Amino acid sequence: MATMAAIGILMLVTASPAWAQEQEAEEAGQDATTKALDSTATQWSFQFSYQAMPDYHQDTLDNGETRAVGSNDYIQFRIVAPIAMKSFTILPRVTFRHYENAKGESGMGNTEIFALIIPKALDWGTGRAGVGPLVTVPGNEKVARDEWGYGFAAAVVNSTGRWFYGLLITQSWQSIDPTALPPGGSNTNPLGLAPFLNYRFGSSGWYIGNGDMVALYDWTNSKFYMPIGVRFGKVLVRDYGSWNIYGEYQTSLFYKSYLGPAVKNSYRVNLSFTIPV
Repeated sequence: MATMAAIGILMLVTASPAWAQEQEAEEAGQDATTKALDSTATQWSFQFSYQAMPDYHQDTLDNGETRAVGSNDYIQFRIVAPIAMKSFTILPRVTFRHYENAKGESGMGNTEIFALIIPKALDWGTGRAGVGPLVTVPGNEKVARDEWGYGFAAAVVNSTGRWFYGLLITQSWQSIDPTALPPGGSNTNPLGLAPFLNYRFGSSGWYIGNGDMVALYDWTNSKFYMPIGVRFGKVLVRDYGSWNIYGEYQTSLFYKSYLGPAVKNSYRVNLSFTIPV
């Protein structure tokens, strides 16, 4: 019996380092997976996506008009280039979009430039919070606004086990002459609220989430719009970086009182590559 116990102890001792290495490798992989999903992590990011919006709700609004439709689709390219400082990190993010509308017209949309500033004091390891300036560059007037915009964006994210969640807030104003506004008009754009929630299926890299769900509050008309969606994807962790591949479906949940376009069915495919710093 003593001999068997000794053999058992020996096997446990010799197996422990290998088991620990496997655990460390799995945890490192999960950490890299979370970072690939985290747009606020200190890393280079290159995103390419295509989104199709083939149909919209065309119900009758309270003013008697038929709800307008939005763009048919767009191609998006986004790059994040981190700047790590001693007491804070800056995450400049530039988003380019090329739209096509229902008339078959196409062109560049409003390019968005956003620089999230994250103080070291607001980075607690499993998450972080930050705020920064937001600028939009004029786009093709056939598919976007031919005007500058300015504002701010703020974000807070956190991860707990297999969950990764957070909130992005954006607010901007049109840089136009107030006298050019129609009676009762405002240069304040709708407030954007983008909550997100992702769940990872173990260390496989597969995950599910609510997608790019941006709710809008129209300050001028006190109206609210909220989409709902689901995203299913996989993160491939490599020594040189991580690939994030996903597909997403979205529709409108609350839109009846909102005066803008309300998508009925929207589909997105995405490929992102991140390089942690």
